[in-house]
Amino acid sequence: MNPLRWLLTAPAWQSLHSGYTTARGNGASRFASALHLFWSVLGLMLLRFESPAWQRVIQQRRQLYPHISPERPRPLDILRYLIQTLWLIVIRLPVAGGRGGVNRLSVLTGWRHHGYRWLDNLVARSQTQRIDTRLEQRLKRLSPLMRRSLFVVVALFATLLALLCISQPFGLMTQFIFVVLLWGLAMLVRRIPGRFPTMMLIVLSLTVSCRYLWWRYTSTLNWDDPLSLIFGLLLIAAETYAWVVLVLGYFQTLWPLNRQPVSMPADRTQWPSVDLLVPTYNEPLSVVRPTLYAALGIDWPKDRLTIYLLDDGNRPEFREFATSIGINYVVRPSNEHAKAGNINHALKKYCRSDFVSIFDCDHVPTRSFLQMAMGWFIKDPRLAMLQTPHHFFSPDPFERNLGRFRRTPNEGSLFYGLVQDGNDTWDATFFCGSCAILRRTALEEIGGIAVETVTEDAHTSLRLHRRGYTSAYIRIPQAAGLATESLSAHIGQRIRWARGMVQIFRLDNPLFGKGLKWVQRLCYANAMLHFLSGIPRLVFLLAPLAFLLCHAYIIYAPALAIAIYVLPHMLHTSLTNSRIQGRWRHSFWSEVYETVLAWYIARPTTVALFNPHKGKFNVTAKGGLVEEQHLDWVITKPYMLLVLLNLAGVLMAFWRIQHGPANEILTVCVSLIWVIYNMIILGGAVAVSVEARQIREAHRVEIAMPAAIAREDGHMLPCTLRDYSDGGVGLEMREPDALRENEKVWLLLRRGQQEFSFPCQVQRVFGRRAGVRLHQLTTQQHIDFIQCTFARADTWALWQDGFPEDKPVQSLADIMILGFKGYLRLAEYGPPQLRRLFNLLTAGVSWLASLLPQGIGRVPASKNLH
Repeated sequence: MNPLRWLLTAPAWQSLHSGYTTARGNGASRFASALHLFWSVLGLMLLRFESPAWQRVIQQRRQLYPHISPERPRPLDILRYLIQTLWLIVIRLPVAGGRGGVNRLSVLTGWRHHGYRWLDNLVARSQTQRIDTRLEQRLKRLSPLMRRSLFVVVALFATLLALLCISQPFGLMTQFIFVVLLWGLAMLVRRIPGRFPTMMLIVLSLTVSCRYLWWRYTSTLNWDDPLSLIFGLLLIAAETYAWVVLVLGYFQTLWPLNRQPVSMPADRTQWPSVDLLVPTYNEPLSVVRPTLYAALGIDWPKDRLTIYLLDDGNRPEFREFATSIGINYVVRPSNEHAKAGNINHALKKYCRSDFVSIFDCDHVPTRSFLQMAMGWFIKDPRLAMLQTPHHFFSPDPFERNLGRFRRTPNEGSLFYGLVQDGNDTWDATFFCGSCAILRRTALEEIGGIAVETVTEDAHTSLRLHRRGYTSAYIRIPQAAGLATESLSAHIGQRIRWARGMVQIFRLDNPLFGKGLKWVQRLCYANAMLHFLSGIPRLVFLLAPLAFLLCHAYIIYAPALAIAIYVLPHMLHTSLTNSRIQGRWRHSFWSEVYETVLAWYIARPTTVALFNPHKGKFNVTAKGGLVEEQHLDWVITKPYMLLVLLNLAGVLMAFWRIQHGPANEILTVCVSLIWVIYNMIILGGAVAVSVEARQIREAHRVEIAMPAAIAREDGHMLPCTLRDYSDGGVGLEMREPDALRENEKVWLLLRRGQQEFSFPCQVQRVFGRRAGVRLHQLTTQQHIDFIQCTFARADTWALWQDGFPEDKPVQSLADIMILGFKGYLRLAEYGPPQLRRLFNLLTAGVSWLASLLPQGIGRVPASKNLH
């Protein structure tokens, strides 16, 4: 047969010619269509598109290459095909060869899948053999002396080995091989469940990080250039701070205790008496009311529970409310020492019970709170304080402004989910001011709640520990409250915390003085050092500009050496923290949290270091509204300054790549990558500054709970309660349009064996869903409604387990998208010229994104390429 005729009649050619004709018919450019046809002919000649293997690929082209359209070809489609194919080979899908054989691509992917299968079998074997559990059981069988001796021997051996690995001088190739081996070991260990593999990851991370810091101190300071030396010392000081916090954080969270409740005695006459204190100052009654209604329903003998409303605002309506529901109302003649003074006044003048429970006025306790917590006080007579988590049913500014509520762990989840549990292991649980129980005799022994600092809660627990009392933490949410409503209020709250912890560091330093165990000293020190992160964070955001703008060598080393030492340090730290913290904080999100706060906590913490008595207590506003979405320009000013400085660094980097010395180009590129990463994080900070609307005073809580609706004619309609607030509920009916708008109905709910009914009015109906507003409830009905919803014992228990698993690569992608959105938001609220500029940048970024590999569509089982 004539070769040309064979080529023109081949199925592959017919397919390509059909695609070319369709593309021209759809209006694609002649140049793009001709170029597409040229690449197709070239591929037909060199890659044998007519073979069965390639025909199978062509048949599933839309699943394998979803972002490339044959009908609308683009000039760079060949590059997109190459990038996507490489991504499929390495990451996603093996490509089979011809009949009875495999091509080179399938050999590579076959090895990859064999590796994955071996790793999966390794994990399965470790779970089947229960290696981790057996090791723990064997350790428990040893005597305390033997355990301590074994720990000392292992620690000494690990320390000597680590010192050898850390301080040994390596050439660049040897260092590269060393970090590759450690990274391979880390990737193997990370797939094995249990605590001991986690400890192995910590050892690997610390080895790489310590080696990096050793290299920084011994090889990367330019002593011949004063400017480079100053900038280099600033950066190495910030890195040393980060390393200390990293080491202390690993130690603090090494072995979370996960303490479980202890049952109360069966004889209720043995249960101790409790005073429940609810301090308030300027919060509205609508915020305080649900807390007191829930407190009335706490499952505890009524003759052993006394509730006090401590009103520092001295408001008549609060006095009337307290009288109407039968609780004690307390005011004082002055307001010194704010919340701490308010509580101390009640402790001195009114409280006579064995224990004191304290709730912020917006924290609604569950019915089971005291029964869950009090058992440990009966078991341990030296226990002075038991803390439970602060849980929030409303989104904080990060969650609301970024649209991440219930999708990403809350900013405080790491502390209450992991850090406090780790502190409990070392008997160093912090008192957090609310949702806690304290032994009254222990409080009286230390003179009541501490008043010398603005973080009176942590200072109080420190004093209790100094007196030899123990503490406890139960990681089961037994109350829920309101998060801060605006970013400015959130930052104000964190400024107070930061100033107070630094005040404690100066006035009652945990590293010195009597009464504390060395592990307790480390836990307290880490908590206080954490709030000194403002200046180091600013250093990291500005450090690459020292080289780009001032030509100062902050890391005096070749670019290749910087990459070989820095990247393993960052990767191991990220991998280990993802393993330890993944349930409570996703990777890279702490960068955004700390950046938002860095500018604002840097000054007050520095001032507190030199003048610890300066500063006053400020009340965190709760229950406010945000009428309109807006960019908080006051909060954003420092971020804008940092963005402009980093933008200047980007422009200078491109200029130096074009016109600078050739031997500096790699160093400029490394600095440019650092600056771009900083700009992404700063974009996230700007995105947080755009305050989303908050027009609900009563926040809705999602739930799935059986309920029923009773109509005025007596008909009963079963339904499911999907969400509720203090003012209404959302229902899912079994039939669509079962209710009518403005219809008066009764909502029926159960609590245990009791059934309650609440008058309601239907507000809106959309299919099977209906919004119902509570209508003219009596005081007792309102109390019953709160206790059927907010105060249910199981309401908050599963919230902390509802977040998706941390995936560092996905988290990084989320942060990058967040940063880009931040700049789009900035353009939206900026002048028109800025908006047009960002529109051009958006188009450019979209074009670059079209070159990235895409997820493949579902491949039918009968045509699978495996």
